Amino acid sequence: MRHASGPKIVTIDGPSGSGKSTAARELAKRLGFLHLDTGAMYRAVALKALRSGCPLSDARQLGRLSRESVIAFRVDPGRKLRLLLDGEDVTRAIRRPAVTEAASRVAVVPAVRRALVRQQQRIGRPGRVVAEGRDAGTVVFPSAPLKFFLSTDPSQRARRRREELIAAGHRVGLKQVLTEIRRRDRRDRERADSPLRVPKGAIRINNTHLKPAQTLDTMLDYARHLFNNPRS
Repeated sequence: MRHASGPKIVTIDGPSGSGKSTAARELAKRLGFLHLDTGAMYRAVALKALRSGCPLSDARQLGRLSRESVIAFRVDPGRKLRLLLDGEDVTRAIRRPAVTEAASRVAVVPAVRRALVRQQQRIGRPGRVVAEGRDAGTVVFPSAPLKFFLSTDPSQRARRRREELIAAGHRVGLKQVLTEIRRRDRRDRERADSPLRVPKGAIRINNTHLKPAQTLDTMLDYARHLFNNPRS
């Protein structure tokens, strides 16, 4: 693999529950890059829609909400990524099950995607970014020098997602989580605007039987070689 020229951008795509967030967060930390969680931005718009009473079927109003929303990331003193929506820290609020369900519906609206993609590209323009999502390497940063696509067995993804929800204080059954994951997969694959697919040139990693640290080590090897980054 040749050394990269231009903005240093890494993209990590994959379906819900494939470990994108964990991998992106840790990879960004190890490289000293910004972690850009594109999915969190759709959750933020979904949260705003739910709070304002905006019907999730009203594409025009959702588009307006997304254009008017000020979404930003910041790293707190503990080096944890926080998401701000119109100046409010909504990092925990966007992880509630109701917001997760709403986000999957909001994310299929073309006007919302256009508005958020512009914001994501603006954030990533200077480089030194690890961007995760479902279209990070296909639409947001198609020219990124390093792209990954994670895949995991749906049952394993459901178990991981349920553990996250329980840790956050939400009681939910495994069957319910698996049903929701399959529903989201179908929406992501079949949506007309930016459907989930493997980015051109992406390195594919099936992490069904890998520990998070093993997935991270694989990504780090590629990134350090490409960017000549000695950080650990």
